[in-house]
Amino acid sequence: MTIPASFIQELIARADVVEIVGRYVQLKKAGANFMGLCPFHGEKSPSFSVSPTKQFYHCFGCGAHGNAIGFLMEHAGMGFVEAVHDLAGQYGMQVPEDDASPEERARAAGQRQKQATLTEVLVKAGDAYRKHLRQSKGAIDYLKGRGVSGEIARHFGIGYAPAGWRTLASVFPDYDDPLLTESGLVIAAEADDSGEGKRYDRFRDRVMFPIRNVKGECIGFGGRVLGDEKPKYLNSPETPVFSKGRELYGLFEARAAFRDRGYALVTEGYMDVVALAQLGFPNAVATLGTACTPEHVQKLFRFTDSVVFSFDGDAAGRRAARKALDGALAYATDVRSIKFLFLPAEHDPDSFIREFGAEAFARFVNEATPLSRFMIEAAREGCDLGTAEGRAHMASNARPLWTALPEGALKRQLLGEIAALVQLSGQELGDLWAPAAAKAPPPVPSAAGDGDWNAWSERGGEWVEEAPRSFPERRRSKFSRPQSPPRPPPGGRKLPTSRSDIAVRLILSNMAEWEGLPHELHAMLCDLPGDHGQIFAWLDSQLHEHGVQPWAALREGLREQSFEALALRVMTGPEGGPLVSAEGEGATDAAGELRNVLDYMLDDLLKAQQNEAIAAYGSDPLAKERYKALEIRRLELRKRLKPGT
Repeated sequence: MTIPASFIQELIARADVVEIVGRYVQLKKAGANFMGLCPFHGEKSPSFSVSPTKQFYHCFGCGAHGNAIGFLMEHAGMGFVEAVHDLAGQYGMQVPEDDASPEERARAAGQRQKQATLTEVLVKAGDAYRKHLRQSKGAIDYLKGRGVSGEIARHFGIGYAPAGWRTLASVFPDYDDPLLTESGLVIAAEADDSGEGKRYDRFRDRVMFPIRNVKGECIGFGGRVLGDEKPKYLNSPETPVFSKGRELYGLFEARAAFRDRGYALVTEGYMDVVALAQLGFPNAVATLGTACTPEHVQKLFRFTDSVVFSFDGDAAGRRAARKALDGALAYATDVRSIKFLFLPAEHDPDSFIREFGAEAFARFVNEATPLSRFMIEAAREGCDLGTAEGRAHMASNARPLWTALPEGALKRQLLGEIAALVQLSGQELGDLWAPAAAKAPPPVPSAAGDGDWNAWSERGGEWVEEAPRSFPERRRSKFSRPQSPPRPPPGGRKLPTSRSDIAVRLILSNMAEWEGLPHELHAMLCDLPGDHGQIFAWLDSQLHEHGVQPWAALREGLREQSFEALALRVMTGPEGGPLVSAEGEGATDAAGELRNVLDYMLDDLLKAQQNEAIAAYGSDPLAKERYKALEIRRLELRKRLKPGT
């Protein structure tokens, strides 16, 4: 649903941000404001300020800032609509829904009810698993054997799923309830010849670890066998409330410890987290049977500025660390610390601490490999730096890793380090790695350029030029012409809206379109220069963190962003009023307009890549084949391009 901006403003004006923040952060009066330890990063001296007059919070350490709605979204993990409803309920305000269609209201209400109901089902199952644990000597002996105390078991809500096939039937009288399968607790097998399908519990004879979201709600389970059976670990499937690529086990329990210990420790399993908490490291979390994703890293950096990834020292551990490196690079700013800890191959964190002690493990953490060193190690793996070929291979490996880093001092230093290893100057390596679009000759206008792009034809199995001129002469005449700046329109009229502007407007109006775009178009838009690329990269992070949001929610998140002015400009109508999202046939037309604009933008990108292939013709033997493949794509693309855009 779309919440009117006027209501949001009224809600923010009525809410007391000091009261809201004070429920989560201990605040003390300091002059006109209140101060406390920032909940978004670890610190020992208060730098988190809350202003009762401005109704705003700001951290002078990490830069986190916002109003009461923003705080609930960032700290309590709520989505925008959920935060608005939560805050409105606290102040006795009714969120208006008149601007939404009956179908939209019903769909939104149904989704909220479904999520709440699934959570209730999972909570009820968790209560039953904990009850079964108290009655299972085998499960208790297993936990004791792993050194888990009753206090830690209660802290993490650990339980036990008995060996029976339909144990949950005694917990849920309606065992055929579809919610049991939708929550991942029950598996419904395919129907047999009689037309009936069997239903049975997913988790059987396993120690059960409840998976909680950042608000503390149970959203799924992980189960571990008591012996060596396979699979050792079994997770809940993807459900409307659980996505393993976004959630971290133990995050809810470890949030406060991040601040106390100064870093987050990312491990590979449930038992690692529980054992580390038992042994004095309550700041540990674990991925849920999947590689560490950018969403995991982004979520961690909401709570701390320092992350240490802990892996086994074997080949599998190195592979997992490599994937974590890929996910972390985009968040490696100059004020954050990312390290990689490799334990001896025969140890996990639990066994290492029990053999060598907590102090030895803490020293291992302090001496962990910094991201910069591990990135260079990953790039030079398998490369013989004693040969020109090996150094070129390393440069090729390092380029995508270095490119993924955010701009800053770390990125510039690493350019120099990599350049020294491959025996180039920093300037030479920077020129070599410059974006292809910046080095390509300026493209000619599409109306006059088709002949230029089609100047190669296949004759007798060989690629030849149709034009009689030499290739260098053709390049000079077609691609080296100076480009004049566009003339301003007469009468002071505005320049026509660019395709990039149109894409921003259409996607901000309907964020669901962004979710449905293929990866190639995501990358194309995020790589646009200036504010356009930044706003699409920001949208991508918003989608991963909060899901699809209406324009009203995006508008709040855009405040004080460097590209806020761009968003407001494209979302302002010709009469000066805000644009509204299209509905019905209008929404269909908008989706068609977006596809058409993106097709033209993709065509421009393919043109630039063809320019690069032409420029590399003399030095790259694969340039012709690359040009041919690009031309085939462009021919397919032109078939669906609409005129007049």
